Amino acid sequence: MKISERGQITIPKALRDRFGLQMNVEVEFIPTKDGVLLQKRSRSKHPVDRVFGILNKPSDTDRYIEEVRGR
Repeated sequence: MKISERGQITIPKALRDRFGLQMNVEVEFIPTKDGVLLQKRSRSKHPVDRVFGILNKPSDTDRYIEEVRGR
């Protein structure tokens, strides 16, 4: 692969198919100590990230479960 005069590269079809890099999919270039990482940008947050910290209170899990169950 070579970078064109306008700074463009062509990702081989086999890699585009393997990683779901279709037309208009956003990607980001992430600098690493060994070079640059090309990563598909996610439009939504990971499901765990969406609920992390939702309770906003430090508590013991067992105690919380007992409260929820009404014991």
